[in-house]
Parts: sequence; C-alpha cells; structure tokens
Amino acid sequence: MRSRILALAGAVLLLAGCTEVKDAVAGPDPEPTAGAFVEALAAQDLSGAPVADPEAAERERAEVVDGMGGVTPRVGLLDLDESGDTATATLQWSWPVASGAGAEWSYESSLRLEREGDGWVAVWAPSVVEPSLVEGETLDLTTLTPRRGDIKGARGLAVVTQRPVNRIGIDKTLVGAARAVQDARALAEAVGIDAAAYVKSVKAAGDAAFVEAIVLRAEDVSSPMSTAISRLKGARRIAAEIPLAPSRDFAAPILGSVGQVTAEMVEEDPDTYRPGDVAGLSGLQARYDDQLRGTPGASVDVVPAEGSGAEVREVFRAEPEQGSTLKVSLDVDLQAEAEAVLRRTGPASALVAIDPRTGAVLAAANGPGTGGTNLATYGQAAPGSTFKTVSSLALLRAGLDPTSGVQCPATTVVDGKTFGNYSDYPSGATGRITLRQAVANSCNTAFITGRGKIEGTGLYDAAASLGFGIDHDLGFPAYFGQVPQPETETEAAAALIGQGRVLASPMVMATVVASVQAGETVVPWLVKGYREAPPEGAKPLTGAEASALRSMLRAVVTDGSGRGLLDVPGPELIAKTGTAEFERDGKVLTHAWMVAAGSDLAVAVYVDEGESGSRTAGPLLEAFLRAARR
Repeated sequence: MRSRILALAGAVLLLAGCTEVKDAVAGPDPEPTAGAFVEALAAQDLSGAPVADPEAAERERAEVVDGMGGVTPRVGLLDLDESGDTATATLQWSWPVASGAGAEWSYESSLRLEREGDGWVAVWAPSVVEPSLVEGETLDLTTLTPRRGDIKGARGLAVVTQRPVNRIGIDKTLVGAARAVQDARALAEAVGIDAAAYVKSVKAAGDAAFVEAIVLRAEDVSSPMSTAISRLKGARRIAAEIPLAPSRDFAAPILGSVGQVTAEMVEEDPDTYRPGDVAGLSGLQARYDDQLRGTPGASVDVVPAEGSGAEVREVFRAEPEQGSTLKVSLDVDLQAEAEAVLRRTGPASALVAIDPRTGAVLAAANGPGTGGTNLATYGQAAPGSTFKTVSSLALLRAGLDPTSGVQCPATTVVDGKTFGNYSDYPSGATGRITLRQAVANSCNTAFITGRGKIEGTGLYDAAASLGFGIDHDLGFPAYFGQVPQPETETEAAAALIGQGRVLASPMVMATVVASVQAGETVVPWLVKGYREAPPEGAKPLTGAEASALRSMLRAVVTDGSGRGLLDVPGPELIAKTGTAEFERDGKVLTHAWMVAAGSDLAVAVYVDEGESGSRTAGPLLEAFLRAARR
C-alpha cells in the first residue's frame, strides 16, 4: 500500500506530479492517470480522459453540471491512496458561484482508479463531481439576488424603492403544449405585447417553464386585464417586488433602469457580473451600481432523477448582501409637479428647479416629446434672451448700471446682417432707454449696439461668474453650456442675445438665475457627495452686481414679458424670457425659454419648438411655481 499527499498547484488547481521520488512498491504509478483525469475535469471535457468509456463519461458529466449556469470549477488532486489493484484520489473542488465573500462553493470528492494491465483507468461516477450525487441526479445553481439599495431624495423620501409588481406569463406545467400556445396568443393580446414573438418564446421553452410575458406595476393591472388573465388556464400572475420610482416616467432618463445583465457586461467584467445577475443598465442606476446592487448570493441544489420520488436537497447556500442607499437631492413632490406640467407639451421640453440657497437640484423633468432623452440636465440649445442675464452682467462690469442709457433701434446691421427685435416688441420701448428697460422688454438691438463696451473675454467671464460654461463632474450627466470666443462681429452680436454658437442646458440656465438670486456663483448638485465648489479663476459675483441684476430681472416681472408671474404667491420673483431662432428641415423655428427665481426656487423651462418664451414656456413655468407654492 502506498499513500501520498499532494500540494496544491497550477492554474486549475492541478495538484499531481509534485515529486520525482519513486515509490518502492513495484508496478505502475496511478498518479499520472489521476492527474490527467483531473485536468479533463477542470477543462470540462472527459472525451479524452483516461476512463473506460470517455464519451459516455463526458455525456453524463455534462448532464450533471448543465444546471450550473456555465460556472467553471477549479479542480485539483489533493492526495492519492493506492491499495493493490485500486487507488482512491481525493479531489478538491472550488466553484465561484457568486461574487461575494463566502460565495465560493468548496468541497472534496473521491475518484476511484483501477489497475488495467500495465496502467490505470479512472472510474467515472456522478459522485466524482459532488460526493452525495447518485445516478440520475444533477446540480442546479440559483443566483440569489440581493435587495437593491434604495434611492432616497429630499426629506428622506424614497425615490426608488421596492414596489409591488405582477409577473405575468404562461406556466407550461398547467396545460398541454397546444393549450399553452393558444393561451399565449390570448395573453399577449390582453397585456398588449407582440403575440407572434411571445408565442415563439412559449413554444421554445421547456415543458416545465414559466414564460414571462410582461412585468406590470400592481396598480397597472386593470380590472378587464385581470379578468382576461384569469380566464386563461395556462396563465399565471406572480406577485413580486422590484426597485421602481413612484411612476413609470418619474425622472426616468436620470434615474435609469435596472434589469438582467447583458452578455456584453458579463464578458467585459466577469469578476463582477454573472449571467442572471440584476444590475443598473443606465442613468444613476448604472453609474452607482456598485453601491446599489449589493452582493449576489447563490444556492446549489441536487435535483433527483425524474420519478425517483426523492426531494430536491440544498448542498450549498451563500446569502446575498443588501445594496446601500444612494442619496439624491430630488424632491419627490416637485419632480411629480414638474412632470405633470410638461405632460401635455408635444415638442421636446424640460423643466429644472434648483434651491438657490444650496444648489440642490429639486426637479429635473423631461417632457414626453424628448423620447426618453435627458434634455433637462444634458440638453444643448441656444438660450436666446435668457442669456441676456449674462450679457447684462458683462455690461455692468463694463461700467453701466441699470439706469444707464442705451440705444434700442428697431433694427441694427452688423457686417451686413440685420438684427431686429421680436415681432411684438413694444414700439414705445425703442430709442434711448435704460438698461433696466432693455432687459425688461428684451431689446435685442440695445445689447448688440452695446457690444463694443465688452472687451476680450468679458462675456465668457460674466458667464463663469453665474455658473455657465465651465464643466464639473457632478456625478450625473450635466452640460454647463458654452460661450466660444466669437470669430466675427456677427458672432459677437449673436452671442449677446444667446444665439450663434452659445449653447445651454435647462439645468445651467436654472443655475444662472439661481446665482443671481443667491448673490454668488451656484454650483448645482444632485448626488450627495458630489458637491463642487465654484470654478477656480472665475471672478466672484459681487453683492452690488447681484443686486443690480435682480432689479433688472424684477422689472421683467413688473413691466415686461414676465408679468404673468406678478401674482404668483410666495417670495418675490425675478425672471427672464427667451426666444432663439434656429433652422430645422429647411424651416425657421424657435426655441422657447423662461427662467425665474425667488428665495426658495430657481426654475428654467425649455420647449424645443414654441411660439415665444413668454407665450410657450411662460405658462408652464407659472403653473409649476403655483403648484410648488400651494
């Protein structure tokens, strides 16, 4: 009798062949055979292994591990005990069934070897893979999904949390194949999905499969739908909970979605993701997936042979670890109000509300016309006359004040291009007027004729002082706008009225008016922990500058295009409207903007195609403020 203990070694934990010392006992050494068999196990292919019937052994091995979801085990030869014409090898198995601590399924099994002529052969049995297995039994791996962390907003209210849903589908154990197909077609029609595609899925599934058709919020399962489902013998509704926002569209482009990981995600990061895992696929859910997802667990069951009468038994379990909460600034009530205001707006639209005291983004809503894109914080469009807030600051720094006289002709020509005021500009507000009047009535020509007073980077610098034009990593997609240095006099003229190459997002325009209200540069934040300081090098906004700007923007409300806000309850408001012409498909169209702020809120509204800022964006902003201040 000879026995040896072998040291762990090799990428697959192949542990054989660690010594050159020959045993004194005569006869062939079983160790090379044991080592070759272990190599074949680690490679998951016994078709060339030293076993009596390699093809049959491989077929049975594949059936045993088919339910392990493609997880590759590490297998090693731990020791070998030889006695006469037989030998027993002890194998060390390690299955990385989940990514968390304690989710490595490790154990030992035995392999019998028999002497055959001048050599040895391994004896295949299911117990080689797992010691408790008998003929006909198989392994089945189930990923245990952790409870995903909540996303919580202002006042600690849940933005995304576990909410009840119904998983609706066909259970093929309830009916025969023909009836399953029949019911699948009827179910697809009842829940509003593609019938042909769903029937194909049901046909392809196994006889014991539950084939999910759709997952609906519990409250979205209407009474007629419920009745239709209950009449189908093959249909099932399974109550479950998944992480959801208060409604399907609630801040959807920003929050993002959660679902099963894609094949690409598994391929790119196999140490983190495994097939069947649930993860964030877009938005904040994707960016903060490491924090939110938690750590998956795993359960491994032994499934008995069909008809054996034995019960499924669990041989390994690693509990999942719950994900952590992500804290954001969104106010659930204000976000809902913002989305309600935009709901009937056909063109692409957005509304952003910021607390000017803290920079907290309280609402970032995208209207239905955006097609699911994040226009609110990442849109790019000419801001039109809302940008005159920036131009006004540049003129103040050039020596003007709100009472300074400026020229407001009906039109003005720059390098052969004629600029005018909007079509219903008040005729009584032309000629020599004050800068305050020019802002209140939004006189384009007054700003254009005053461009010579602004030197060098004066316009860019004024923008930076109001939080415009300098990028920050805020932990979410955010566009802060651009104020390129003009290359021509025409560009310089267009820039002063927020056109040409000047671009902005609704978020940055809310930031501009928030900075005026606060009297200092406001940097917005959405994710707790991502709060940037004002940009270095930007000239701070002074108290006198802020006061002058507020007086001019207040005149917009009292005497100009923002008069609809005059009777809005709550703190006094400042505002600016804006209309920016652009060309699309050969047509000249207009972006409609309006911004406003009080001590409690700074708001920007944008509509991609509108009549004007006051007529299109203005009523939306007014409706939001009235709702917010109820």
